[in-house]
Amino acid sequence: MHRKARKSLERLRPRFEPILEAVSQEKRDIFWQRMEAHFPRAFDRLMEVYGNYYSFFYHLEAILRTVVQAYVDRPDDLHALDAEREANPTWFQSNQMVGGVCYVDLFAGDIRGIQSKIPYFKELGLTYLHLMPLYKVPEQSDGGYAVSSYREVNPSLGTIDDLIHLAKALRQNGISLALDFVFNHTSDEHEWALRALAGDEDYQEYFWMFPDRTIPDQYEKHLREIFPEQAPGSFTYRREIDRWVWTTFNPFQWDLRYRNPAVFSAMLGEMLFLANIGVEVLRLDAVPFIWKEMGTSCENLPEAHVIIQAFNALVQIAAPAMEFKSEAIVHPDEVEKYFGQGERAGQECTLSYNPTLMALLWEALATRQVTLLQYAMMNRFRIPETCAWVNYVRVHDDIGWSFADEDAQALWMNPFDHRQFLNRFYTGRFEGSFARGLLFNYNPTTKDGRINGTCASLAGLEAAVEAGDHQLIDLAIKRILLLYSVVISVGGIPLIYLGDELATLNDYRYREDENKLDDSRWVHRPFMDWERAAQRHDPQTLEGRVFLPLKRLLEIRRDHPVFSGINTQFIETGNPHVLGYIHWHEMTGVLILANFSEYEQHLEMARFRVYGLKSQVYDLIKQEVVNLGRPYTLQPYQFLWLTAKVEAPQ
Repeated sequence: MHRKARKSLERLRPRFEPILEAVSQEKRDIFWQRMEAHFPRAFDRLMEVYGNYYSFFYHLEAILRTVVQAYVDRPDDLHALDAEREANPTWFQSNQMVGGVCYVDLFAGDIRGIQSKIPYFKELGLTYLHLMPLYKVPEQSDGGYAVSSYREVNPSLGTIDDLIHLAKALRQNGISLALDFVFNHTSDEHEWALRALAGDEDYQEYFWMFPDRTIPDQYEKHLREIFPEQAPGSFTYRREIDRWVWTTFNPFQWDLRYRNPAVFSAMLGEMLFLANIGVEVLRLDAVPFIWKEMGTSCENLPEAHVIIQAFNALVQIAAPAMEFKSEAIVHPDEVEKYFGQGERAGQECTLSYNPTLMALLWEALATRQVTLLQYAMMNRFRIPETCAWVNYVRVHDDIGWSFADEDAQALWMNPFDHRQFLNRFYTGRFEGSFARGLLFNYNPTTKDGRINGTCASLAGLEAAVEAGDHQLIDLAIKRILLLYSVVISVGGIPLIYLGDELATLNDYRYREDENKLDDSRWVHRPFMDWERAAQRHDPQTLEGRVFLPLKRLLEIRRDHPVFSGINTQFIETGNPHVLGYIHWHEMTGVLILANFSEYEQHLEMARFRVYGLKSQVYDLIKQEVVNLGRPYTLQPYQFLWLTAKVEAPQ
């Protein structure tokens, strides 16, 4: 153990022993074993960020006291879950893992309504449920991302006791609860912000506040606008205190000042409170923005990673069953860094959204070419072996074209022009487009914009239904299933934006609500239509034509351990319209081939023998033998899942 860390722990241990007397000797022993294992890492990270702070050791004691108390307060069933997860630290890489995400109110009214839908979740095969922000919020809340209290539920959704009961019911049904942790900012109605507004200087230090525009103007030279339409600029004047407050996202969302160790300590307390009510995954919202440095973009700075690593080490002591999931919609190289790098690999976030895969799936669907998708995944899919991607087709947010410019340039594409094409295509402004989407936060200066729309509408179902064209409807449904076939089979946790399984179309009624009118993301955030859901078992309905085959894909994944793990190798197929990769697990592989065009595509199957596959493989989808010695013709948007015993690559 680091000498300073050891001395600090020896000095502090007597102060914590009285608190630990509330638990058994066995639990005390486990606690100190974890402290020995993880405290040196936490100490190093905290020293790295706060070591020059004049009262570092005072704050260190406060931080550790929070950890000790959280451990003592942790319910027995969660202590048992901790032990189970410590014995199987990559539990989330299992082929049993399937995620779903939804808004509580839009999906089921309130938290008790969500609990009543557990049979639906189990029917779909979910083992992971991400509920969008459900905390207490002000009237303006950015979809729940302006938090007024992390320890209270929005009264319209229920109570904290309802949430505790839900977490336990989900756990008993094999479903892990995931919640957002909005830790870059609070709402301006959070207790800390209200105290700051009242003139409390200690709490004013929790936020970035300036007496005039001099320093904000210097910062703003290097900052990008996140919401140029709704909330231009990054600072907001508050007349009550005659201060400019840093507000990266909206005027009512105040950025926290992590240079102050008291902020770190306070947020750790909120984090561990959520762990102790049964949250098993925290989606760390807006991770790139948590550290600010003059003269930089204030995104993805090294200190942001160090802070998350410190949180991780401390959670491993108090509540190791809880995992971190990063949300970083930035350059692909920056996304990967949130797993941790080098000797710190796997010590930051064990899970991460895979925005590059998501964006490039839609890119490939529009171009009918997998060239950019294939190239990017060959170079960017591999991650630390103790981590996992969360792969998705759509979530609550917009689609940003977050592929790497250098990847496009390597393939002789102009990145700017290509993004302009994609925006035109997915808003239906490109001739021959099948998509119905809306442009979001268009910046007339940079011409940057993002796309909103449900999976089904972007995949062409809305236009096909309006046209009454059965052939176009067939193609749209095939596109939906093709996209989901990739995220289900590629390795990691597949995530379904609930409603996609029922082919939900865009809902334009948000335009009738003045609070939502200026935010077109609400077009893909409709209420769950349970009358439509009741038709999901009828293969003649649109709902059944998506739900039943999607459910079958999930069942195939669940029945075959080959889909466990994260070891995926993207390969050349010899056809620019066909995506190919092999997913490996314990000397077994499954070869996936997916046609991203509406035309038949021919493959010389013998080329795949080089990957160790036998001459005959079995397609898990069509349940038939495929001979790798003969050419194969993929039908429009068809995909194959071919498996056999193979020799795994070194």
